[in-house]
Amino acid sequence: MTIRDDHSLAGDLATEAGEKLLRLRAQFGFDDAKALKDAGDRSSHDFLVESLERLRPSDHILSEEGERTNPARLSANRVWIVDPLDGTREFSEAGRTDWAVHVALWEDGRLAAGAIALPAQGATLTTANPPKLPVAGNQRIRIAVSRTRPPEFVQKLAYLVGADLVPIGSAGAKIAAVLTGQVEAYVHAGGQYEWDSAAPVAVALAAGAHASRIDGSELIYNQADPSLPDILVSLPDLAPTLLAGIRDLHQ
Repeated sequence: MTIRDDHSLAGDLATEAGEKLLRLRAQFGFDDAKALKDAGDRSSHDFLVESLERLRPSDHILSEEGERTNPARLSANRVWIVDPLDGTREFSEAGRTDWAVHVALWEDGRLAAGAIALPAQGATLTTANPPKLPVAGNQRIRIAVSRTRPPEFVQKLAYLVGADLVPIGSAGAKIAAVLTGQVEAYVHAGGQYEWDSAAPVAVALAAGAHASRIDGSELIYNQADPSLPDILVSLPDLAPTLLAGIRDLHQ
C-alpha cells in the first residue's frame, strides 16, 4: 500500500478487510456458524491491526477483538477505532448483506476520518467522499432497529411520531441505510461500544446527518470505558422531532 491520507486509508482498509471476509465466507460456507464467525472476527482484526501498525506506527488502536483497556491510548492524540466485523450473526447467515467493517480515526478529541465497508453490498461509505443525504419527504418516517432486540421504547416512539420500524442487521448497516435513503433514522438504546458506531458516525457527520446520544448530548470517543450505550442518527430535519419524542417517553 502506498502512503495516503487518513480518509483514503480508512476506506481502503475497510474495503480490503471486507473483500477478505467475502472470500472467507465463500471458503467456509455456512454449515458451522460459530467457526465462520470466529474466523471472520480474528482474520479481519489481524489484517486491520497489522496494516495500521505498519502504515501508522505512532498511532494507537482500539478494536473490538483486541486490548480494550490500554491506558496509553487515553493520552494519545490519534487512536484508530475499528470493528473488524460488525454483524457477525448476519455474516454467518447465507444471503444476508447487512454486515460491515468499521475503520475510524479519533484525533485530538473528535472523529477525524472513517469508513463503513458493506462488502456484500459492494459499497464503502467514507469521509473522503461522504454520501449526499436524501431529502426528508412527507412520507412516514422509517426507523432502523435491531433484527433481534429492538428497544421497547423505540416501538413506543414509532407510535408517537407516526413511524415504521425497519429491522436491519449490524449498526453500520443501519447507519448506512440512513445515509443512502433506505430509512430516515436509527435509534438504539440496548447497549453498544465505541467501535459499533465510531466509523459510521464519522461518515454520518461528514455527510451532514444528525448523530448524538438519545438525550441529544454529544457522542464521545476514546474513553476509559468504551461503552457507549445509546445513539440517534437521522436526517437533520427529523432530529428535533425524534429527540422531543424520546424526551416525552422518558419523562
